[in-house]
Amino acid sequence: MPEGIGSDPRRKTTPARWRVLGHPDGILIYEVRCIVENHGWTAPAAELTHKVLLGRSGAYRRRLNGRTSFSDATSVLLTRPGDEMSVSHPMGCGDSYTCLEVDEAVLADRPDGARWLDTAGWEGTSDAPLDLAHRMLIAEFRRGIDRFEMSERLHRFLDGVLNLTDARAEPPGADLARAIGRRPATQVAHRRLADRAREVLAAGAFSLGLDEVAREVGASPHHLSRVFHRVTGSSLTAYRNRLRVRAVLDTLAEADGRPLRAVAAEHGFADQAHLTRVVRDHVGHPPAHLRRLLTHD
Repeated sequence: MPEGIGSDPRRKTTPARWRVLGHPDGILIYEVRCIVENHGWTAPAAELTHKVLLGRSGAYRRRLNGRTSFSDATSVLLTRPGDEMSVSHPMGCGDSYTCLEVDEAVLADRPDGARWLDTAGWEGTSDAPLDLAHRMLIAEFRRGIDRFEMSERLHRFLDGVLNLTDARAEPPGADLARAIGRRPATQVAHRRLADRAREVLAAGAFSLGLDEVAREVGASPHHLSRVFHRVTGSSLTAYRNRLRVRAVLDTLAEADGRPLRAVAAEHGFADQAHLTRVVRDHVGHPPAHLRRLLTHD
């Protein structure tokens, strides 16, 4: 696995900054920030290993085995060898993610291993506890831990990811086809509308009101709200807050120690107290405590 800047030499990918965080037996973990040179689709490339990809910031589009989806800081993707994926970056640079490459033997040793070896991938979203565990894992690896602890932490984290996906019999939006019957064109239109709203919010438009987001996507607020919930299983407000909290966690992990009132204003919160309340509701800790947990310098 390369470390530095460029495309992954094992398969043609978007150029990026790659940083390996650890490679204990059976699991490789690294972080990636894409460098966009072309906003169009990359050529399809076959996956070589079992992977878990966890979004951290930004957004992009992916086409996995012919199915096009929108990926953002809430996204989780599981792939297996032979899956074909291409990506595009209509919003430009800024997206980053963490990748776990898991050896087949590691999955085979699990009680539920057959499922993960035989299933053609899974895509969904991470909840707030898993996202915080993800970010704390990165902070610990950057600080430096020994190989034994690294291996145990990765196995426990992998358990958390697979348990989350296993608990969801259906991905978000699985009821969409049932709700609109045999109208595939309507289903496609609804998904596109929801993805467009996700793009607007993922671009950092946290200061926009619902009416403004609706105008951006060419729909009424009522129609957008109803369709978004049906497609994603989440309200627009809840989705916006998940993105905002993830963006705040990114900021808190930086070493500059920006005042919390400035962080609140930057991410569209009414004031510092509002920031504290929303962050605590999502991840169970106030921003000041999270800054101590996540700062890795």
